[in-house]
Amino acid sequence: MTTVYPLVLRLGPLSLTGYGLMMMAGFLMAGWAMQLDLRQRGFDEEYAADIVVAAVIGGLVGAKLWYVIVAGDLDALFRRGGFVWYGGLIGGVVAVLLNGWRLGVPARYTMEIAGAPLALGYAIGRVGCFLVNDDYGIPTSLPWGVKFPHGLPPSTVAELQRLNVTFPAGTDPNMVVAVHPTQIYETVLMFLVFVWLWQLRSHRHAVGWRFGVYLLLAAVERFLVEFVRAKDDRWLGPLSLAQLTSIAMVIAGVVVVVRLARPDAAPLPVPARFLPKKPAPAPAT
Repeated sequence: MTTVYPLVLRLGPLSLTGYGLMMMAGFLMAGWAMQLDLRQRGFDEEYAADIVVAAVIGGLVGAKLWYVIVAGDLDALFRRGGFVWYGGLIGGVVAVLLNGWRLGVPARYTMEIAGAPLALGYAIGRVGCFLVNDDYGIPTSLPWGVKFPHGLPPSTVAELQRLNVTFPAGTDPNMVVAVHPTQIYETVLMFLVFVWLWQLRSHRHAVGWRFGVYLLLAAVERFLVEFVRAKDDRWLGPLSLAQLTSIAMVIAGVVVVVRLARPDAAPLPVPARFLPKKPAPAPAT
């Protein structure tokens, strides 16, 4: 068993948490992957920055609003913590597609470019959850179980009981318990999803098909990991809110995969935003 404490870097009056650092790394690495994909297709790489900026704004707003709605806590709008990934995904997707529409980029092109980097960014972001000791699992006796004495919340008997975990009568409520490091499970699984989606860049289906595969794999991964997560929102028997959302995401993924399974009858026009910019002519001498 391992004991892990929150990672906080203090730079004078500033405090940088492991979550914030890994969130930044996730956005940067996702942007890099999109740049590389665009470059290999002979497109202008700057659209990757357009996607990242829109995803950051829409993702943060969506993640915060989802938490506020589910928790019923308006004060959370002004607190540092309190973000939900599915809200971030929805907010980020909406913001990215709207920004693509503003720039004249068809949604299917954006979907094609963003699928694999989304998986990479999520995998890195989950490391941040581990470093801040949040979003862990139920108790385990496995050798890789982790104790979070200063977690959000601490992995004590009392806190786990609030998350619907049961213990034998008389168990010390202050005892720190080893739990499943579900954050790391998700990091490993979603990195494998990224690797596979990256290999599918030259698929022969219609443009955008790869995003449907991402939706399917990301939803199945989250649905399965939720069974060993410590949760207080199991609203439908053993199923959590995230699992219900995963079911909807699977349906959306199936629709995209089926509808875009056949190759495009004619090549999808390349948007002007993707065309490499011509260098400015040298001034006359």
